[in-house]
Amino acid sequence: MKKLFILMLVLIVAATAAFAGGKGEEAAPAAESASAPAGPVATDKLVVYSPNSDGLLNATIPAFEAMYGVKVEVISAGTGEVFKRLEGEANNPYADVAFGGAFATYMNSEELFQPYTSANDGKVIDIYRNKTGFITPYVLDGSIILVNKSLIGDIEVNGYKDLLNPALKGKIVSANPSASSSAYAHLTNMLNAIGKGDYENADAWKFVVDLFTNTVVIDSSSSVWKGVRDGEYTIGLSYEDPSVQLVRDGADVKVVYMEEGVVYLPAGSGIIKNCKNLVNAQRFIDFITSPEIQDAYGTTITNRPVMAGVATPDYMTNISDINIIEEDMRYVTDNKQALRDKFKDIYVDIQG
Repeated sequence: MKKLFILMLVLIVAATAAFAGGKGEEAAPAAESASAPAGPVATDKLVVYSPNSDGLLNATIPAFEAMYGVKVEVISAGTGEVFKRLEGEANNPYADVAFGGAFATYMNSEELFQPYTSANDGKVIDIYRNKTGFITPYVLDGSIILVNKSLIGDIEVNGYKDLLNPALKGKIVSANPSASSSAYAHLTNMLNAIGKGDYENADAWKFVVDLFTNTVVIDSSSSVWKGVRDGEYTIGLSYEDPSVQLVRDGADVKVVYMEEGVVYLPAGSGIIKNCKNLVNAQRFIDFITSPEIQDAYGTTITNRPVMAGVATPDYMTNISDINIIEEDMRYVTDNKQALRDKFKDIYVDIQG
């Protein structure tokens, strides 16, 4: 079945997507005059560094190999290790593409990448288009509220403000925003949503105090969704990917997209500066943003596609039905420690 899926996908891509090539360093043209300078030459190899899950890699790599007759070497490692390798290899890069990792990490490492904008960039949801010139978003993950349907009873939860209900005190769980990246994303999401884009808004921070007065804080972000799934907690401040997997797998939970606004953070990908297989690197960036692969992401895995209008399965709410708000990623990245420290001080006061 997997081989059939890959074959069908390759045939569709070949028939409908003769990639025009994105903007950046030019790939080798089909024919050149004898006097034209030589451009990059297509090879039969691509090296990818990636922190991505097996599901996302399996939905991407075999289809790319089959489409272009290229052998892809994938080296899997955490985001921190990937970028440490890239820094160490900057003068003689081994990898051609970094595939996955937090957008903010790429923003702080521009010197490792070369400019390129996918040929499909114009089809991406507006706020997730490549505005940096070197980072290509391809999937999204957002903050959500996970609810245990058996435990919630007749309490209605449509957004953040519903979590201030005194009846929910001690029944809400969150990881610690001063240590967990997903919990920090929730913190900045609520500051953004309540403060209308002002992360220093006094009313927004007062809301944080009120919410975390109701909330149990634990160390592990995965223990949040597991705790709601297992009935230890009624509500969890979690993120979409594992939560949607629970819904897909029949757990007694539901996913609530905050009516005040949901921030989706894109995963990044980029072409390594001075890489050895540039043509295939450019093809790969175009490939992961193609309509066919984006549809595959939307229907076969629980990572949300970045392209507008792609299909999503029944267990995942279509993005057109979600109130998406844009985050100031530069501000949130540059002020991460200050915002975390402010939360830490607040939480110490709550506990004291």
